[in-house]
Amino acid sequence: MYHHVKKLMFTVRVDEPDPRFGNMLLEQFGGANGELAAAMQYSIQGLNCEDPDRKDLLMDIGTEELSHLEVVGSLARLHLKPMKFDRDAAEADPLIAIAGGGGVSLCNSQGNAWTADYLKITGELDVDLRSNIAAEARAKIVYERLINFCDDAGTKDALQFLMTREITHMKAFSRALESMNKPTFSIGRIAPTPGLVDQFFNDSTGSGDNGEIDTRGPWNEGDDWVFMESPALQSGDTGAAPSIVAESSPSEPLVGLDDLLLDQLRDLLHAEKQLTKALPQMIEAARYDQLAELFTVHLAETEAQIERLDECFEQLGKKPRAKPCKGMQGLVEEGDEVIKEGSKKDDAAADLGLIGAAQRVEHYEIAGYTTARNLAQQLRHSGVVALLSKNLAEEENADQLLNQIARSLMSVAKMPAAIEQSFVEDEPAGE
Repeated sequence: MYHHVKKLMFTVRVDEPDPRFGNMLLEQFGGANGELAAAMQYSIQGLNCEDPDRKDLLMDIGTEELSHLEVVGSLARLHLKPMKFDRDAAEADPLIAIAGGGGVSLCNSQGNAWTADYLKITGELDVDLRSNIAAEARAKIVYERLINFCDDAGTKDALQFLMTREITHMKAFSRALESMNKPTFSIGRIAPTPGLVDQFFNDSTGSGDNGEIDTRGPWNEGDDWVFMESPALQSGDTGAAPSIVAESSPSEPLVGLDDLLLDQLRDLLHAEKQLTKALPQMIEAARYDQLAELFTVHLAETEAQIERLDECFEQLGKKPRAKPCKGMQGLVEEGDEVIKEGSKKDDAAADLGLIGAAQRVEHYEIAGYTTARNLAQQLRHSGVVALLSKNLAEEENADQLLNQIARSLMSVAKMPAAIEQSFVEDEPAGE
């Protein structure tokens, strides 16, 4: 919850208004590196953040940036004020004077409207923190340039305050990033290709009339660097330079993921086999023809899914051995109870109960296939990925069809009289 306190974080004083400088100030009001962009970027990152400690940091600084927006807006308004009544001042920027009435608006110093395209939000906390550090650095430079073009002492004091807080925020974001204890160049979860990641390509070569000199430094020599001399000019068979490592991902297997994939596949295999036994009972229990037809189609799909799972094991060089799936066993037992209870209910209520039980099964399978497919992708088993993707697509389609049938049943089902009367009595007056 936001609460506006009617005083500025830094008291603004403008002794000599300067409409042209007021226009410059709009760069920090509605510009790419301005306070609104920073407030929105950090606040939305904070809303997305699952880390409670760093979420608090992002919301704190995002809120402070809103207060800075108010300071900058107040400064700009005071400098632009002469445009309201002075023709010469208005001519400094007719857009502000005529369209905006001599006040601030969400535009930059060139009159371009603020846009959410300014925001850098990836949902990856360490990447977002790096973006925030860079954003604060850019804002600091903008404030520095504004100070250099400012002659008003009160304005310079406010700008100095705002510029200083940019460094404070840089420090906070930097320390938050360091506290995550992630290696400096560890971005995301997929490792870079060994060898390729340490090759520096000398792709701008020449001297004198043909180009600038080639230089060496810690950015391309020492440590693990391998300097690639003009790779585009090498024939590839001269042996003059090391060959480019072109593999797109690590060649070594990721420890433990193979076993995890097999375990997930065995769980799915047992789950699908249990389902082939449960579906005939659900077909028989279904009273709505469309629901019975869907269960019949899905039974055939499930049998095909078992065949694909067997093929997955074959591609991995393993026997298609199922592992008891307690999760599915519980869902099947729950389905049996729903079928028994359904015999005591009307057609729509009984079928809605069946749909609920079936959807719980679908959601279990969707989660299982998604996990298995992601593991296969990590291990670069493209054939297995393709097979699992087909199974997953069928499960997702079945879930959508169940939703459609449920909506149809609910639209035709009538509430029992007692429930309907209770709903009317509890309904607020006038609604």
